[in-house]
Amino acid sequence: MNAQDVAAYLQSHPQFFEDHAELLATVQLTSPHSHRAVSLQERQMEILREKNKGLELKLADLVRHGHENDRTQQRMHDWQMRLLAEADSHALPYAVRDGLQQVFDVPAVGLRLWSVGETYAHMEVAQGASDDLRLFAEGLRAPFCGANAGFEAAQLLERDDVASLAMVALRVPAKPDEDGPGAAFGLLVLGSPDARRFHEGMGTAYLAQIGEVAGAALNRLRD
Repeated sequence: MNAQDVAAYLQSHPQFFEDHAELLATVQLTSPHSHRAVSLQERQMEILREKNKGLELKLADLVRHGHENDRTQQRMHDWQMRLLAEADSHALPYAVRDGLQQVFDVPAVGLRLWSVGETYAHMEVAQGASDDLRLFAEGLRAPFCGANAGFEAAQLLERDDVASLAMVALRVPAKPDEDGPGAAFGLLVLGSPDARRFHEGMGTAYLAQIGEVAGAALNRLRD
């Protein structure tokens, strides 16, 4: 018999150790922690403690993520309340931009809009949207997070120390009978000198929500 045969036999005959209980006291194993001989029961207790410790770490990690999500949800709520409370359409773009910077503690936030109404065409956020920037935003189907690789959009942040950034296209809210996203009419850029603040592989669900809310709020400025 080989080891697999022995293991298979014990699995199919669980009463074996009941019939030979004396073996449990005589079987000696080497503990990986103390490197001394321990009984089978002691080794089983060590394995259970290790499993429990692993479960405790996983639980602590889940609790931490839960607290982080709660904080982010509260920040989203605070930012959205700012937008709802802003009655002046001319001040709304700055409520979007400055609110994100303050509520989410983002070092730099840039915003650029185009195709706005004549009433808003003089605003700073409606100036300097190149054709390349518009094409980039139109092709941005999901939020981008990663290193600042010399993107034109990074210039909206007006900082030279931006190491990582997130970019979200602002789109016309889709109507219920329409398929697919609406046309892009703006770009929101968040930046940080911390290279890990916005990194590839990070979750973008909240960024997508920010883009949807900002797009819906700023849609009133369009032609």
